[in-house]
Amino acid sequence: MCRNIKQLRTADRPATEEEIGQAARQYVRKVSGYRQPSRANEAAFEAAVADIAAATERLLASLTSRGAPSAP
Repeated sequence: MCRNIKQLRTADRPATEEEIGQAARQYVRKVSGYRQPSRANEAAFEAAVADIAAATERLLASLTSRGAPSAP
């Protein structure tokens, strides 16, 4: 079953650490093809999740938000 990764950047609230971690885990699962890695691959899998979560946090923190949409 294919699931979409949830959009984390919204105008009304910042993404939580948990949401960022879940999105990173889903991305690594999709890329690696593993839902649950073997013990031999678990350290690499978890390191990738942590790296992607950190990169996502940096990205979201550095993005600027657009102003309010103009009225028609």
